[in-house]
Amino acid sequence: MTAVSTLQTPGIEGRYRLLVDAIIDYAIFMLDPDGTVSSWNSGAQRSKGYSREEILGEHFSRFYLPEDRAAGLPERALATAASEGRFESEGWRIRKDGSHFWAHVIIDAIRDPSGQLLGYAKITRDLSERKLAQADLQRSEEQFRLLVQSVTDYAIYMLDPEGTVASWNLGAQRIKGYRPEEIIGQHFSTFYIDEDRLSHMPKQALEMAAKEGRFEKEGWRVRKDGTRFWANVIIDAIRDHDGTLLGFAKITRDITEKREAQRALEQTRQELFQAQKMEAVGQLTGGMAHDFNNLLMAVLGSLEIARKRALQGRNIIPLIDNAIQGAQRGAGLTQRMLAFSRKQELKLQPTDIYDLVRGMTDLLQRAIGPSIAVQTSFPLVLPKALSDANQLESALLNLAVNARDAMPDGGALMIAAKARTVAAGDIADLKPGRYICLSVTDEGEGMDAETLEKATAPFFTTKGIGKGTGLGLSMVAGVMGQSGGKLVLESAIGKGTTAVLWLPQAEEGDMPADLAGEAADMVAVRPLRILAVDDDPLVLMNTVLMLEDLGHIPVEATSGEDALRILKSDPEIGLVITDHAMPRMSGSQLAAKIHEQQPDMRIVLATGYAELPEGSDRSLPRLAKPFSQDELASIIAQVAKDPQ
Repeated sequence: MTAVSTLQTPGIEGRYRLLVDAIIDYAIFMLDPDGTVSSWNSGAQRSKGYSREEILGEHFSRFYLPEDRAAGLPERALATAASEGRFESEGWRIRKDGSHFWAHVIIDAIRDPSGQLLGYAKITRDLSERKLAQADLQRSEEQFRLLVQSVTDYAIYMLDPEGTVASWNLGAQRIKGYRPEEIIGQHFSTFYIDEDRLSHMPKQALEMAAKEGRFEKEGWRVRKDGTRFWANVIIDAIRDHDGTLLGFAKITRDITEKREAQRALEQTRQELFQAQKMEAVGQLTGGMAHDFNNLLMAVLGSLEIARKRALQGRNIIPLIDNAIQGAQRGAGLTQRMLAFSRKQELKLQPTDIYDLVRGMTDLLQRAIGPSIAVQTSFPLVLPKALSDANQLESALLNLAVNARDAMPDGGALMIAAKARTVAAGDIADLKPGRYICLSVTDEGEGMDAETLEKATAPFFTTKGIGKGTGLGLSMVAGVMGQSGGKLVLESAIGKGTTAVLWLPQAEEGDMPADLAGEAADMVAVRPLRILAVDDDPLVLMNTVLMLEDLGHIPVEATSGEDALRILKSDPEIGLVITDHAMPRMSGSQLAAKIHEQQPDMRIVLATGYAELPEGSDRSLPRLAKPFSQDELASIIAQVAKDPQ
């Protein structure tokens, strides 16, 4: 047995020796009790630069820096290993070529079974790369710390998972007023106003940051001295590589000045808007006053002369026609304002453009005067356009008057039309489809680019003060937009102006129902006892006279309360026509009260407003003011034939 063991032992030692020598990442060698190198592996030669022949028999202290040798560090290392069995440290060591490397060193004492010190086993690992990486990391962390500490416009600090302040920079001290020793260890809810703390906002902020990864909000915060400031707050959750919540990074910025500046800017904008609105009202007032005064002069003058001639038994029909025309132009002026605000209800129906233009040629000629020749150019076949005929006539009249003003010395006015197909993107703000292009071209002085750009702006006018409302082209643009079309202006100095009205082409489904039956029903309506309600005695008298002339029996009421009393005492009333804008009780409110008592009562709402206020019954038949006798007869016929 002894022979066998003797034969195996050298083999095991040889394998261990081969194993140790094959290791190249660690320097593994033996030292005698006095520190002399007695073995050397490949890893030692690779990391320290000495061959086995060069280093065996040399003292291991040659691997130490001169200052470490002078301080007796090698001897203390061996003494520690001898007394404690092991020595471990990190430090700078020297290679054969004089270069330094950072080494992790372990020295183990080797003793025989009797405890006699035989020497030391020494393992050295080159950690230079890790040391450099750690140094870079420390340097980066220090730079980042200095950066964060030097920031004074932002409060940047850390919170632990419970919300306790763990760090504090100069910006936090400047903004919130606390020194680091005063606030570190305190809960961050200290910075919140009382009402936010009572509503648990700090807790909710941390919960949101932990759940979503980030929380951001603006609100009031409190400084150490009790003053408030408006803060922009960002809280980011900080987690380690396995997702464990380590805490929160919190950034707070004092934006009180910015908020005040925004509020001041908003106030300035409101003041500017108010000033612009008042300027616009002034322009509108001047223009409207001029136009309405002209119309009232025509109406009042005609009626005054008509009254005198009527007493003399003379013919007053032309004077009455003139007054009616002036009143109609006044109604048209009101419609222009509503169209400008895009609150005028349009009655879109297929319109024959050629017939419309031909029918108003005489009116256009009278409006622009004899010095301007009206010319037309239409194809033999032109599809109908989908438009409100009355509004289109008003638009053409506006364009013709503008053309007249642009040609003070006279000239030609060309009105033309043609069918066009528009593809997507051909014309801005115009949907693809088929259109009728109605153009009005003058030979006037034209407009420069700046004037052309402002031409459709509300209240913009090149005429003198009091000579126009500045709503003409705005009205035309508004009507075109409501119709699904567009107004396009083309002009240049010295080359005149062309206004092109793009009108959608009427389709088969747009054709109106036959109105002949309705006209017959209008004639066939039996006389009705009709309650007319209006707080304006002049309007009420006019409505009553129209109803009497149509063969009906009118009953007058000057208020909603008066109307309710009459309805209780007069069961023969079959229809109520009421004004909407009345004091104490509006027409809509009156209708609601009537329907509570008489659900089957027919009611017509007469109003000069394009839109009724919230809460009004929008299902009621409406009669737009001012209305003619034909329009009054038509609405009565419509209501009378509708089933209850």
